[in-house]
Amino acid sequence: MKSALGAAALGTAMMMVTTSAHAQASPRSPLLDLPQSQLRGELETRYQSALAATLALDVKRSEDVRYIWASEAKVQCGIAIGYLKTRTVDADSINKCDAFTARLSQVPPPPAPPLPPPQPPEPACSVPPVVSVFFDWNVDVPPADARSTLEQVVQSRAMCGWRRIEVIGHTDRSGTDGYNLGLSNRRANNVAALLEAAGVPRGELAITGRGESQLKVETLDGVREPMNRRVEIVTVGSGQ
Repeated sequence: MKSALGAAALGTAMMMVTTSAHAQASPRSPLLDLPQSQLRGELETRYQSALAATLALDVKRSEDVRYIWASEAKVQCGIAIGYLKTRTVDADSINKCDAFTARLSQVPPPPAPPLPPPQPPEPACSVPPVVSVFFDWNVDVPPADARSTLEQVVQSRAMCGWRRIEVIGHTDRSGTDGYNLGLSNRRANNVAALLEAAGVPRGELAITGRGESQLKVETLDGVREPMNRRVEIVTVGSGQ
């Protein structure tokens, strides 16, 4: 059974097609040349064929135009038969009965191929614009667990559209300004070397050391603060 929505849509389609079909004169049917006794049998045959088609599940699909032809053929053939009962040959209904029955016998066009599935969305850039690598006290070699972080940055570079990566070294306040500036530069260069080895062109790396001038956590001079012993990887996109 069709749903209410499908039936409503089909009814609208049938009304449009029927109106269009009625607006055009159907071709003269050769059935009009038959005697009434034989004509009645031909119309009955067409009526039964159309009736069966309207009940067939493969025809009742709302997207199959054969259901429209079958319904119209059933109506017009029934009208023609009704006229014959009064010994009247109604040329208009006979022509339409024959024309719609002929359409019904045609093989419907194959259904349109399904649309290709939508392309999955591009994965979002999952790496934050600033990534930090932390160091042990007075050490300039990145810890072993930093490699996975750096590999993620490298793998995301093309997807995120970065055109430059800034590598900025920092220290805590446990040494002199001059020593810490050199330590921060060594830290930055060592991280940059790992990024370059992983595939980032040297020309896309901007390497600087800031010493203890930009603390992540404010402390007194001489304090060993782990959060300040870091290298920040700042990614710069094509639109930045």
